[in-house]
Amino acid sequence: MKHTSRSIWSLVVLVTLWSTSPVFGQSIQSLASADGVDAKAGSDTRQATVIVDGQPLFVVRGVSAYPAVRRAGEIADRIRSVAANKAIATSSMTVEDQSGATWILAGGSRIMAVTDEDASLESANRRLMAQVFSAKIAEAIDAYRKDREPAVLLRHGLFAFGATLVLLGAIYLVVRIGRRLQEGVERKYRGRIHDLTILSFPIVKAEHVWQLFSGLLRFATGIAILLMALVHLRYTLGLFPWTRGTATQLFAIAIEPLRQMVLALAWIVPDVAFLACLFVVTRYVLKLVALFFDSVATGRVKLQHFDAEWALPTYRLVRVLIVAFALVVAYPYIPGSETDAFKGISVFIGVVISLGSSSLIGNLIAGYSMTYRRAFKLGDRVKIGEHVGEVIEMRLLATHLRTPKNEEVIIPNATSVTSDVVNFSTMARNRGLILHTTVGVGYETPWRQVEAMLLEAASRTPGLLPDHPPFVLQLALATFNVVYELNVYSNRAERVRLLYSELHRNILDVFNEYGVQIMTPAYEGDPRDSKVVPKERWYAPPARPPAAPGRPLLVPKASS
Repeated sequence: MKHTSRSIWSLVVLVTLWSTSPVFGQSIQSLASADGVDAKAGSDTRQATVIVDGQPLFVVRGVSAYPAVRRAGEIADRIRSVAANKAIATSSMTVEDQSGATWILAGGSRIMAVTDEDASLESANRRLMAQVFSAKIAEAIDAYRKDREPAVLLRHGLFAFGATLVLLGAIYLVVRIGRRLQEGVERKYRGRIHDLTILSFPIVKAEHVWQLFSGLLRFATGIAILLMALVHLRYTLGLFPWTRGTATQLFAIAIEPLRQMVLALAWIVPDVAFLACLFVVTRYVLKLVALFFDSVATGRVKLQHFDAEWALPTYRLVRVLIVAFALVVAYPYIPGSETDAFKGISVFIGVVISLGSSSLIGNLIAGYSMTYRRAFKLGDRVKIGEHVGEVIEMRLLATHLRTPKNEEVIIPNATSVTSDVVNFSTMARNRGLILHTTVGVGYETPWRQVEAMLLEAASRTPGLLPDHPPFVLQLALATFNVVYELNVYSNRAERVRLLYSELHRNILDVFNEYGVQIMTPAYEGDPRDSKVVPKERWYAPPARPPAAPGRPLLVPKASS
């Protein structure tokens, strides 16, 4: 409120000081001399009004070689020149008939010539019109001289000063009344205004209602001050001859743009009303749709064959479709939509979007395709291309992975669609993920012993599924060894690396216990001593034996 009042006071003082400038009055007066122009089809004649000190005297004709505006200005200059010379009395003005015109003279100097065309404007006799013009010129000269007398100027200056003081006092009162009114209404009614909600969903907040009321009150105060300033300017500018023309044109200058705006708005009121209704309906439809899909996402509403994680992307898609439909419906009602400029801009924007967003649209489509084909969801351990990690965020344009090294990888959805996607978590949740590792053992070791040792290593590994027994496969009879594959089950895809590490430790321990040598990855000949670690050297420094029998699996809390 204080900022608004300060701005209005500055504007009023500036305009008041500006209005007393003769240059300002003369500039408006020169523009006002073009009033009354009447261009007729098929005719090169024009008409203009002679104006002195803002007062219109009469209308004169012109031709293409001597425009009426120029003629009226020169006549006004002659009248002012005679009025400025107090030696020329108005009683000395005479009217003389000449060939084709009647002259009006003052002190022997010609002021103007009245032609038959001038008289035809009033359908009167030329000499009679000259006498009427002469009388109006005499009145204008007397008024010109009287208005410039020092005593009159001083009196009018005091009137203007007093009017300015009255204006400032009125502005002060209006501002104080507006402020008191706002404080009183706020003290009495603000506590009674509450949020408007539907099913605990806020539709209109009480703070917004109060801000709207305060804005309307400030707007009303500003309008009242502006009207008082216009009345003050019209009065004060009319006191001085240099600005009297401005006073007569003041309301036209101030109100004409508003009048044009009101007329333009009157034509588009039905369209604007339709657009406003469409906006409100679309807004509340979007709110209801958002509320519905939020209920689906939280599980309050369940749809058959529709996953809860589809709720957010489906809402985004439906929202785009609703907004697009609303824009299509609103387009014919947008003011100016039928103009060529509007259509050209629309086409240009469409071309720019189509040329610059091909990859963007491709990623959007790919994002929705991946969502609805259930390739993966948040928290899944996946492999996309060469990247392995946990899905931490799924956006319309890209998918974010966190790798076992705690790195974030952003993969465009278009790349995910065109690449192989391996999901480690899908089967792990339902049937268990099979972890497998291979060892190579020589032919001299019984295969039954090797399989038993591998199964014993699996039994020592915590974190595996107990109801899914491990199994061993013989993959190949290689040149120097037999390749055995141990397969175990786990439902924790995020712990795969740690489980592999613990499983390999237990395999090494079991083979060392039974003195069986692992011959992979390469074998060149039988060594003199078996390549096994004796039990007494299992915890050679700096390794430390466990506090209790059996070594627990050390798994950090954060997923690896």
